[in-house]
Amino acid sequence: QVQLVESGGGSVRAGGSLRLSCAASGRTFNTYTMAWFRQPPGKDRSFVAGIRWDTGSTYYTDSVKGRFTISRDSARNMLYLQMNTLQPEDTAVYYCAADPTTFSRERAAYANWGQGTQVTVSS
Repeated sequence: QVQLVESGGGSVRAGGSLRLSCAASGRTFNTYTMAWFRQPPGKDRSFVAGIRWDTGSTYYTDSVKGRFTISRDSARNMLYLQMNTLQPEDTAVYYCAADPTTFSRERAAYANWGQGTQVTVSS
């Protein structure tokens, strides 16, 4: 299995930026897709962005297109999420996840999760 540790969360004003990082260790050679999910207070965890580890192809939920960028450094087993033009609606705990076999926007497809990092955006 893959072990994941997120970092880079914090508090910013609306319009600001943050970059989240996720360090992966363990059986990273089995990784097919890595993704970012988020869970606002009182809501379900939902897909934000994903990336094919081999090709670098990226996928985004509509609400973050043009503002967020997912990327990876495969040599260092690092995943990133650059978040620009942040809005209060982006406030959530952000999680990274790894899927060894598929690409999916569904939470249930991912067996390996980090502990999350808090992002708070104030107006």
